[in-house]
Amino acid sequence: MLESLGPTSRPIQLLMDRGYEGNETRQLALDRGFIPVVPPLKTRIEPWETDREMYTRRNEIERLFRRLKGFRRILSRFEELDAMFLGLLSFVLVVDGLRRLC
Repeated sequence: MLESLGPTSRPIQLLMDRGYEGNETRQLALDRGFIPVVPPLKTRIEPWETDREMYTRRNEIERLFRRLKGFRRILSRFEELDAMFLGLLSFVLVVDGLRRLC
């Protein structure tokens, strides 16, 4: 998937799971203009610096996807038209935001 993306015009942080912290994946992200945000494994001989605060925010994205899976219509993608699916997705995100406020 990373190979299909073209180079970026400016550096963008790419939040990655620790399972993708290999040299090849990190180098591919760097070549495409991304800044990989993934902590190195503890067994690394030459560890690198990473933005810990940004990496912890990755959890918020994973929790959002878990909540979206609670809506069966989103999970199954019953909508055939992309516009209808995006409309439903927008509605679900608003509902989720309102639930979190209460």
